[in-house]
Amino acid sequence: MEPLLDPADGPEEAAGPEYLLHLYITGATNNSTRAVRNIKEICEEHLKGRYELLIVDVYQQPELAQEKDLIGVPTLIKLRPGLVRRMVGDFSDRERVLKALGVIPPATVIGNE
Repeated sequence: MEPLLDPADGPEEAAGPEYLLHLYITGATNNSTRAVRNIKEICEEHLKGRYELLIVDVYQQPELAQEKDLIGVPTLIKLRPGLVRRMVGDFSDRERVLKALGVIPPATVIGNE
């Protein structure tokens, strides 16, 4: 038996955008609204065209929250690239969020102004 040499026969790479993010919120509370606004701003500013953000309301879909063993909400789960990471909060600390996402922030975001 000869080895497979055609690259098309190799393992498939994940299709879709580079960053896959799931944000779990609880309805339209102030904290959830702030979390949605903050993560959308971060994504549009630093990951434009390279991300998919799925927003899940755990009041509407509690089974999804149970599957993910959420300990608090809002929770952001980065499913790719790299290791799966979880963050809880309203994501107002941009530097912390960018580090957790593996994005190197431009100097202007860090506060070198």
